[in-house]
Amino acid sequence: MALSGIQIYKLLPQTNCKECGFPTCLAFAMKLAAKQVELSACPYVSEESKAQLAESAAPPIRLVTLKSDGYEVKAGNEVVLFRHEKTFYNKPGLFVKIDDLQSPEEIKDAIAKADAYQVNYVGIGLGVDGFAVEAASGEAGKFGAAVQAVRSASKRPLILVGSDAAVLEAGLKVLTGETVMIYAADANNWEAMTHLAKQHKAVLAVSAPDVESMAALTEKVKEKGVEDLALAVDGGNLSKMLALSTQIRRLALKKNFRPLGYPTIVFPKNPEAAAQAIVKYAGFIVLDHFAPELVYPLLVLRQNIYTDPQKPIQVQPGVYEINNPQPNSPVLVTTNFSITYFSVANEVEGSGLPAWLTVCDAEGMSVLTAWAAGKFDAERIAKAIKTFSVADKVERKRVVLPGHVAVLSGELEEELPGWEIRVGPREAVDLPKFMKEAL
Repeated sequence: MALSGIQIYKLLPQTNCKECGFPTCLAFAMKLAAKQVELSACPYVSEESKAQLAESAAPPIRLVTLKSDGYEVKAGNEVVLFRHEKTFYNKPGLFVKIDDLQSPEEIKDAIAKADAYQVNYVGIGLGVDGFAVEAASGEAGKFGAAVQAVRSASKRPLILVGSDAAVLEAGLKVLTGETVMIYAADANNWEAMTHLAKQHKAVLAVSAPDVESMAALTEKVKEKGVEDLALAVDGGNLSKMLALSTQIRRLALKKNFRPLGYPTIVFPKNPEAAAQAIVKYAGFIVLDHFAPELVYPLLVLRQNIYTDPQKPIQVQPGVYEINNPQPNSPVLVTTNFSITYFSVANEVEGSGLPAWLTVCDAEGMSVLTAWAAGKFDAERIAKAIKTFSVADKVERKRVVLPGHVAVLSGELEEELPGWEIRVGPREAVDLPKFMKEAL
């Protein structure tokens, strides 16, 4: 049974050293009881206390990791129901399913296309995380060959799908040294599947029609020695999927109900179900086919949901060369908020006009927000120009300010003597015209 904050406090060193990030040991104990921090944050807790606090220190949703050669997909370890409360941590793994009814050559071609798919979204590379291989034939030989074909075309983590443990074992033998997921154990095959998962140190997905049956089944599997589990959620009905996913999450987080404290896995039947699975708590999502027009919006949605709402997406401050700028090319200035940066960079790059783009550290804020917060002023702009040695790159010293902060032009002239300060347009879309006509 989980300990209360006061019970945890009695097991802590009670030094109030503040090294954990909290003013007192009591405050840390309360956060630990609420599953909002990890015990490892306390540097002085004794080994004896660690053993007693193991239950309270364990995350409400177990961290499960699939591993292969150079890749891993993590799910679980979440501590909140809603993203705005804190943040979601481990993005759901996006997998593409293929079955063993196809020839090895067809499998390789299909996997290679999905494996190579990579898109750039505000400076972040996005792609699929792995593949699920279904034993549709029911034959161990065909399934083993299919897994081998997938592995020859991609090194990403795998999920093996089937109900016959003997057939799935043929695929596991191909994947020596990897952490694979087996899908799925149910009321009929759980003993054989549990034995297989334990033998190959695999993650085991558990399937049951309701939370009561699922909880009972996970307890049986745990008693047999398999700790890394995933809970299968039916992806065919949006309403039922939402209700079950939310019920599992609430019981794990609010009631600390350990039998359901695992990430979920969903096989959505359509794009809408896949999107809902991303937003509402799925740990692993298996698409029934690969198509760029299907995968791209899901990847973008996932990236947006699984970013810290208190930390904007940022780019690295510095000087960026656009269209091979020359010493007489203008110097543009903006903040390091990723959307602002890419709006400016894409407009200038698309115009074919060369420019030096100086990105100032504004703590990830947009131009107007940063200016209002005192994070984007003449002093910071001048500091960036000097820090990144922009003067050494240009002969004609021209700095173009965003139009929204035209008020800074006079102060910037004082900070950068010898530089020509120009005020550009308010919107990035108007930059090409401004550069052609005014520079």
